[in-house]
Amino acid sequence: MTHLRSKTKRALLALTVALALYTAFAYGIAPLIWRHFEHQGALADKAMVTTTSLGFFGDALNVGIEGEREDILCAMREAGWHDADPTNLRTSAHIVGSVLAGRPYPTAPVSALYYDGRRQDLAFQKPSGVSPSTRHHVRFWRALDKGENGVPVWLGAATFDRSVGVSHYTGQVTHHVAPDIDAERDLLTRDLGTSGHVESTYSVSGIGPTLYARNGGGDPYFTDGEIEISKLLAGCETRAEPPTVLAASTEVKARKTAFGWGESAWRWAMGKL
Repeated sequence: MTHLRSKTKRALLALTVALALYTAFAYGIAPLIWRHFEHQGALADKAMVTTTSLGFFGDALNVGIEGEREDILCAMREAGWHDADPTNLRTSAHIVGSVLAGRPYPTAPVSALYYDGRRQDLAFQKPSGVSPSTRHHVRFWRALDKGENGVPVWLGAATFDRSVGVSHYTGQVTHHVAPDIDAERDLLTRDLGTSGHVESTYSVSGIGPTLYARNGGGDPYFTDGEIEISKLLAGCETRAEPPTVLAASTEVKARKTAFGWGESAWRWAMGKL
């Protein structure tokens, strides 16, 4: 009996130690390891997810641009992205009519999301298909008035509208987004780079590796949690060379590799459901 009590005590002690180590790693050490701000250190204290008008978590931030507003407008337009019209009664009726009739509307409005207590400063879209029921789009907020290179830094949320439907939370008519938000981040970064307006690209930490989360419309998404930032050439200048990719740390490369394994397993599991 005494021997049994002794084994039970040892087991409880081992469990306690294991739980303590897990807590220390998961909530103390891991977040420090997984976060990196070699560039734009002032972003370290910023939130990395938007909110809806009702206060729900919205889309995760996954892209960024370093440059003046006029340079962003120039680069995005030449990269094949259209300025989104403001949202009002006229444009709302226009987008509904375009969806129902299957007509193009390349400057269709984008609904409001909020970051730092304000709605997006800029919004762009890139048509996919005939009507605006499917489209690539991105919202940008000015996150830093002056970054490490002396120009503003803008953070954005890029997603793909895969269909028109009803919000799972509010019942309002809305777009539903595709779950792979990294694909949209990479598309936008690639388009900007191809335009010739980008000097260099680099990544900083976003929300962190996430295999399953939901946005403000109730749509699931997954991401490696990185924000890819494009540094624009000033004055709407272009160059023939592709953007310089600033090297990521060994830890970041290892994290992306590990997440890639997890993402592959997740895709396989989802395909079995």
